[in-house]
Amino acid sequence: MAIDTTETTSASPTAHSPLGTRLSTRDKLVLFVLCAAQFMVALDFSVLNVALPVLGKDLGMSQSALQWAVTAFALPSGGFLLLFGRIGDLYGRRRLFLTGLALFGTASLLATFAWDPASFLTGRALQGLGAAAIVPTGMSLLTTTFPEGPARDRALGISGTLLSLGFTVGMVAGGVLTDVLSWRSTMGLLSVFALIVLPLAPGLLPESRTPDRPRLDVPGAVTVTGGLLALIYALSTAAERGFGGIDVIVTLAAGVLLLAAFVYVESRAHAPLVSLPMLRRRTVAWGNLGGLVTFSMMSTVVFALTLYLQETLGLSAFETGLVFGVQGVMSAVAGVYAPKVIGRFGARRTLVGSLAGQGLFVAGLVLLNAHTWSVWLATAAISLASMCHLGAIISYGLTVTSGVPNEEQGLATGLVTSTQQVGLTIGIPLLGVLATTSSDLLAGVHTVLALDAVIVLAAAVLVATGLGRDRSRPVEAEALGLR
Repeated sequence: MAIDTTETTSASPTAHSPLGTRLSTRDKLVLFVLCAAQFMVALDFSVLNVALPVLGKDLGMSQSALQWAVTAFALPSGGFLLLFGRIGDLYGRRRLFLTGLALFGTASLLATFAWDPASFLTGRALQGLGAAAIVPTGMSLLTTTFPEGPARDRALGISGTLLSLGFTVGMVAGGVLTDVLSWRSTMGLLSVFALIVLPLAPGLLPESRTPDRPRLDVPGAVTVTGGLLALIYALSTAAERGFGGIDVIVTLAAGVLLLAAFVYVESRAHAPLVSLPMLRRRTVAWGNLGGLVTFSMMSTVVFALTLYLQETLGLSAFETGLVFGVQGVMSAVAGVYAPKVIGRFGARRTLVGSLAGQGLFVAGLVLLNAHTWSVWLATAAISLASMCHLGAIISYGLTVTSGVPNEEQGLATGLVTSTQQVGLTIGIPLLGVLATTSSDLLAGVHTVLALDAVIVLAAAVLVATGLGRDRSRPVEAEALGLR
């Protein structure tokens, strides 16, 4: 999604409020609405994970089919992200944001009262479609409501922190709700969030769109949406049935060809969905690679550990939630200290070090076995890996936007947002389902964790090499407003 820095917005006191000083009541409400919507979507990525084994037994879904409870959401949320972002740019971000909220809330109710796998997966797919509209338009509304500089930096810092926190809170809330009520309450919670945010949004958010209203890049929209959908479907199906099936071969080839066509189309489009010149910047390209890997691989670890803790160790959903609760506390601690580390060592060094730390602690999870003491190893390793993960999240966003001229900051921020969502989307289809389809669950979990660690460590080396030596002055932590 390309966010233009020159916007037309309706008059709003928010447009010139210095977020770094005192916020008016309206400013706070606008930030609450936008961050709450992002938090809700992040919650949806994880709140169901702990409940998967219980959900499968209730709806009659096999263990190998459980990954579709996640993939049914991931397909539309990742596949339509760039398309909906551009539609919002052209025809009104507020309008599409509200439409996405309404669809998300309605779909959550359908998933809550699902009577069979088909109705549940339909609800999940519609949730993903709503999320694809909410995320890019919500981020664009944030960047166009708060001015460039410290105000926008702090708003983006709060949004990014809540995105990570939402994923962790979802694990804890999912465990508690599933154990005390049922798995259905996890979907009901999301509908409650939508009902809280939706009535507040129309009166608070200004309409926003690009001023010149260029034509929609239809070829780009078709190729990137089709490519992402085909690729995610192929990887999900291959993990379940292998790469020998004709449908897997066809969709995998189609996905690769469509994404290659997308790159070709964008290089010649007058108003492209993605700025290819921006991607040629070293910090943008390698920073986004680091972000893509840290998001996708951590979501995979959480998915695999959820199955391991409940199916191998026999923990309840509530006990599993407590394990991830410790992870959440440690992530919050990392959120306090990460900006200080970045201020001392710089965003690039922090990104590389955080990726390396995440990979090493995930590698330690390969030592898990069927003995109950392994729960302590799982808790310690996932918590430490998550601390590094949060450091990578904050530092990759700063790496991508550092050195980018003010008039191109919107484009860089749009790429950061897209990377976050695509990363959360592809991790589980790419690796997580190797655990659910293995005849020996523990062996499958070991395979997933080992591959996950190798990918993250390899990414750390690639990012370090690609970024080269950081000769710039370390980024001031105060820019995030988190010190």
